[in-house]
Amino acid sequence: MPAVLVTHADQPLGRRVVKRLYHDPAVQHLLALGAGPAPRSFDRFLAESPPRLRYARVDLARHRPVSDLFHSERVRDAGIDTLVHVPRHGAGDDGAPVAAGLPLRVAEARIVLSHALAAGSIRTLIAIGSAFVYRLAPGNANRVTEDSELFLDPSAPVEFRTWLDCDMLFHAEVGHPRLRVVLLRVPTVVAAGGTVYLNPALEGAPRPCLRPLGFDPLCALVSDQDLARGVQAAVHRPVRGVFNLAGREALPLSTLARWTGRPSLPLPGPLLRLLGLALRGRGEAALDGPQLRYGMLLDTTRAARELGFAPGYRVGLARAGDGRLRLETSPA
Repeated sequence: MPAVLVTHADQPLGRRVVKRLYHDPAVQHLLALGAGPAPRSFDRFLAESPPRLRYARVDLARHRPVSDLFHSERVRDAGIDTLVHVPRHGAGDDGAPVAAGLPLRVAEARIVLSHALAAGSIRTLIAIGSAFVYRLAPGNANRVTEDSELFLDPSAPVEFRTWLDCDMLFHAEVGHPRLRVVLLRVPTVVAAGGTVYLNPALEGAPRPCLRPLGFDPLCALVSDQDLARGVQAAVHRPVRGVFNLAGREALPLSTLARWTGRPSLPLPGPLLRLLGLALRGRGEAALDGPQLRYGMLLDTTRAARELGFAPGYRVGLARAGDGRLRLETSPA
């Protein structure tokens, strides 16, 4: 039975993955990593004797703490053989902050990958990546497969370049003779309560959703529950490679913004570019990427065929306790 280490378990998507794997009887042990204290929702799991779940605080952007962890009795005693890398996400995380001259997201991916390659006990690495790495043609008719062209453009905004850098790091190791590498490319992730993650237009500091005038790109969606189910499938299936993971729903960016409580404000292209430059100077997300102009849907045929994955949750509108309609996830 696999013993799994999950990174960024103190953030919402990491917590969801940990809980999904904790309730999987085929997972022997879990080690959850986070930058802060253990989430309160883990208290019951951590109090069990003997505990199947352990928690450790570690700075994933620094080699020494990660090295100490991988060589610790905690990892050795748990028999960790599978590593799930959940990327940084949430408010204020747009890929701009740096560590050792690199965006934090890239620095962490490099360090996690290097230690997974060096640790002979790690047999499987599952990394969550972004579907925003694909090059998009004008319009909303983009249906991308895992073999579609990537947005390899030096003029790409920094947020997209960080996802590309991480993607290429993991993708380069797919054929490794010892380490089984699975890269899950996911679109906009919707969690319970309508919170949105991994969308450069909607994640980060709360502000209106600015987009180019005349464009309203279609956004593919996946629920956090289905993301965790996809990770669970990758833990158990003896497959490797890149897989698109998405739900059945897609929404225009303006609708997605409105349903998450953000007004959508279309602006002329030149004004948007100037405003984007000013925001980037403050370390905030760009506003002029192609994903804010052109929409996409993900072809998930490979995930269905090799991972056995099919969306089990739907994303739609639900009425909150105060009577307002909001974005929500529910079992299909």
